[in-house]
Amino acid sequence: MTEFKEMGDNAVLEELGRRLGQRRIALGLTQAKLALEAGVSKRTIERIESGAVTQTRNLIRILRVLDLLPGLGHLVPEAGPRPMDLLKLKGKARKRAASNRSANPSEDDWSWGDDA
Repeated sequence: MTEFKEMGDNAVLEELGRRLGQRRIALGLTQAKLALEAGVSKRTIERIESGAVTQTRNLIRILRVLDLLPGLGHLVPEAGPRPMDLLKLKGKARKRAASNRSANPSEDDWSWGDDA
């Protein structure tokens, strides 16, 4: 199995394109047929399979036709609350991320400006 973590961006795109091409061929689809069913140009299919950059919407359309869209949830799993967060929040959902407190000046350094 390919270890994507160790690969550069271009290598990941090339491997992804190679795998999409293999899936297309396994399903017996030509690039033209896949393009038609996905609603993209044949050139877009050619570019993706060669490892070129594409719009996310085009990738989603292609994944849908290749019946790979259900696996997208594994790519970015939904983040659930951590057990300690549940205790602190008492069942409420977090609405925003905490800032880096060390970047904020301490209370001793701050004043209203009327001390001068």
